[in-house]
Amino acid sequence: MAKKPTGNTSGRGQRDLTVKVKSARGRKMSSTLWLQRQLNDPYVKRAKADGYRGRAAYKILELDDKYRFLVPGARIVDLGAAPGGWCQVAVKRCNVLGQKTSKAQGTILGVDLQEMEPIAGCELHQLDFMEDDADLKVKEWLGGKADVVMSDMAASASGHKQTDHLRIIALCEAAAYFAFDVLEEGGTFVAKVLAGGAEGDLQKLLKTKFTKVANVKPPASRSDSSEKFVVATGFKG
Repeated sequence: MAKKPTGNTSGRGQRDLTVKVKSARGRKMSSTLWLQRQLNDPYVKRAKADGYRGRAAYKILELDDKYRFLVPGARIVDLGAAPGGWCQVAVKRCNVLGQKTSKAQGTILGVDLQEMEPIAGCELHQLDFMEDDADLKVKEWLGGKADVVMSDMAASASGHKQTDHLRIIALCEAAAYFAFDVLEEGGTFVAKVLAGGAEGDLQKLLKTKFTKVANVKPPASRSDSSEKFVVATGFKG
């Protein structure tokens, strides 16, 4: 009979809890490293346990914990909503399903270029928010203006850091102009950007339209990423 291990403090023989992924034939090393990081990411594991469609849900949760814009009764527009994690958070926090019966029920509208799986309490539309009259369609679906426009969108990666930075800043600016058209006075705009030097003009633009503009990197945003979020509150109309 094998003897039980006796107080080995060297670390040898103990199980390594970090999941390592072997490189498969045809898989690039970058893909292997990404998969390994995903498998070991605590936010990925939490998302599965909590029923969210992705780890990005915790980014909006952490931003809302600080700025409190997802409130019961709020009308929310989520641009580039797929796969739907931000919408899932908004449904809960804005009391869309009447979880808190004494509080107002919110409205969540998710739009994306691709079709999405349904989310209870959320109205989803396949729409390019940059097309003509997209703002009119959104206001019609909402039955009025929005209290919050939020965006976790990112342009397709080119592999060139500066090019990707410029693309996401341009996308964020387009989302901001859309927000100017659909936001209620006093509303909030939340969007992902990449640090890289070109975000100065975006900051100037937002400061002319909102009373406060903050740049935040929530804990759920990976430390090795240049990703951050702009939170603009108090839309001037």
